[in-house]
Amino acid sequence: MDEKERILRENLQEYLELAEHALQYKKHNSSVTLFFKAICAAVDLFIFLKEGTTPSSHTHRFRMVQERYPDLYDILDKDFPFYQDSYTKKMTKEAVEVLQEDARAIAKRCEE
Repeated sequence: MDEKERILRENLQEYLELAEHALQYKKHNSSVTLFFKAICAAVDLFIFLKEGTTPSSHTHRFRMVQERYPDLYDILDKDFPFYQDSYTKKMTKEAVEVLQEDARAIAKRCEE
């Protein structure tokens, strides 16, 4: 396994584990943030596995995914507002569960 791939996988796993831990303690804002980071890490891993490169920023990630992987873009586009709202609003368990499901689904695609 390539060093970059190893790091991306470890980061993804760390974000997922910490998001689940935050959810157990009903820390919904932290959980939303961590699940969104897991989604981004999973998208980066997916891109790396397909193309051998990773995006350099959120903007680059969104553009790259929008152009090449529209199904992943739909998830990012749907979930990004939850991440943004987590700075200024109290997040609900239902919001967390949306991101949790999406993070798991994208991570699973990286195993196929």
